[in-house]
Amino acid sequence: MRAMTLHRTRTPLICEERPLPSPATYEIRVAVEACAVCRTDLHVVDGDLPNPKLPIVPGHEIVGRVDALGAGVTNRVLGERVGIPWLGHTCGRCSYCVSGHENLCDHPLFTGYTRDGGFASYVIADAAYAFEMPDDGDPIALAPLLCAGLIGWRSLVAAGPGERIGIFGFGAAAHIVTQVCLWQGRHVFAFTRPDDVASQDFARSLGAVWAGGSDQEPPERLDAAIIFAPVGDLVPQALQAVRKSGRVVCGGIHMSDIPQFPYRLLWEERQILSVANLTRQDARDFLSIAPRAQIGTQTTRYPLEAANVALADLRSGHLQGAAVLVP
Repeated sequence: MRAMTLHRTRTPLICEERPLPSPATYEIRVAVEACAVCRTDLHVVDGDLPNPKLPIVPGHEIVGRVDALGAGVTNRVLGERVGIPWLGHTCGRCSYCVSGHENLCDHPLFTGYTRDGGFASYVIADAAYAFEMPDDGDPIALAPLLCAGLIGWRSLVAAGPGERIGIFGFGAAAHIVTQVCLWQGRHVFAFTRPDDVASQDFARSLGAVWAGGSDQEPPERLDAAIIFAPVGDLVPQALQAVRKSGRVVCGGIHMSDIPQFPYRLLWEERQILSVANLTRQDARDFLSIAPRAQIGTQTTRYPLEAANVALADLRSGHLQGAAVLVP
């Protein structure tokens, strides 16, 4: 099998030939059809996230077909199409797991970070953390749903039921969340890099009622804001844009330091909160909603061997929608 492997952070991935792995008990082997490239993969490669399991194959927005079953697997069948997300395994025993917060598990495994991921032709996954995907769907279009969609959904739920939603950083997650918001009857206000006219036009094309630079104020107060860009400076700007009791949700796994800001921005019961990882219930909820909301994804396709090019394009901000690797 082929795999794009990270041996040392801040260095390019290396294309390798590896022996075909065999699934252990309760695991499955999946023939990868497509794997989207997430900003979290960039954080792993660039060394922003501590202690990756090196060498590691990145990638956690995986769509593929079950190719082999390990002992004890009863919930999956050969040939079935599945999706494999960031959360790859939890202990099931810690206080977070038993209280329904497995996204905060004390002993988790993460796909593409602490267990090999989908920048490869095959991947091993815990069968309990693989989800049924539409058999007749386009795997390239489906792949971004497995993280951009899932973490976007969790962020939107955390934002609450407000009507006016601000989105800071209009990438893969934002373009999916915008469609969910419109399906729910909400209004989206998109904030991009100040000079990123293309992303502003893209946001408007998806139905955003307003799009502008992150240095601009929206035409009306927001009920909530979601920050997908890994830029701590955006937190006080978002606080200034939301109404009394409004929420600012930080949707990324990594963010630069939040600068000091005056208390008046937080006062009047405004809130700052983060989302971490996802739960299997998040996946079940969102993947059932996606076809009803007719979620479409804008993707740019890359061959597996061009993973470093896809990462560079994501790093430079030259992508609209999501990059997807195809073995």
